[in-house]
Amino acid sequence: MLGKSLLAFAVLMGIASGLRTEEEPISKSKICANVFCGAGRECAVTEKGEPTCLCIEKCKPHKRPVCGSNGKTYLNHCELHRDACLTGSKIQVDYDGHCKEKKPENSAASPVVCYQSDRDELRRRVIQWLEAEIIPDGWFSKGSNYTEILDKYFKNFDDGDSRLDSSELLKFVEQNETAVNITTYVDQETNKLLRGLCVDALIELSDENADWKLSFNEFLKCLNPAFNPPEKKCALEDETYEDGAETQVECNRCVCACGNWVCTAMTCEGSHQKVPLQGQQHEDKLTEEELARYVQELQKHQETSEKMKKVATKEM
Repeated sequence: MLGKSLLAFAVLMGIASGLRTEEEPISKSKICANVFCGAGRECAVTEKGEPTCLCIEKCKPHKRPVCGSNGKTYLNHCELHRDACLTGSKIQVDYDGHCKEKKPENSAASPVVCYQSDRDELRRRVIQWLEAEIIPDGWFSKGSNYTEILDKYFKNFDDGDSRLDSSELLKFVEQNETAVNITTYVDQETNKLLRGLCVDALIELSDENADWKLSFNEFLKCLNPAFNPPEKKCALEDETYEDGAETQVECNRCVCACGNWVCTAMTCEGSHQKVPLQGQQHEDKLTEEELARYVQELQKHQETSEKMKKVATKEM
């Protein structure tokens, strides 16, 4: 008799438990029946039995890609709105499908230039390579010091005029391909061009008579480990700009590199405008001849500024 009573009690408890399980979702649906939470949100019941809107916990995994206004691709509309809810940002559907890479309008190609950091890095590597060739004097043999090593290379690459021009200095630099292999750009040809530009920048460092060639003393000064290359700035309209500063002339971009303005020379189409660093706008369209003249004026202004600095230094 007792066993039958216990069995009946257990059955009743199971039925009651089942009823409670079925009542919970019904209760939630009743509470949330008249609640609208908006895209990316769903209704939930608080501990107090009150409705509240929360970000959707999990979207259905159906595939219908959309591109959001933030440039991000989402698996479907639900994922987009859920992300907007979780991040607290306003994201709208831009268009159906995966996002396409956006190309900037009226963008000007940047010229290949040797910045001061590129020049100094090349110089540092060359000096490091040369210092590794120093041989101290032995008990019965004479070694070779830094100046003697430079003298040896200078004579090897000099064509007989006791001057190293840019092509001769480049050949010297390329003696140690590993040491001077600067890979700023992905394209190897562009890196070779960069190296040539940086060689010109090295010549400019110690070319005291401005003949674009280095005598041995100038060569020695250029690669003297104790020599600290000065930081050069570019001049434009009575103002100076740091290395790496940019300005734009129509579709061409000008960059300040090692104290000089370097510009691309593209033929422009459409109604591009000259945008100086100060931000003034000019409505007139520059012709190719006017563009070349503008670049020349930049360089002349730069040269005049450098000469004035040298005169002021001498007077001091």
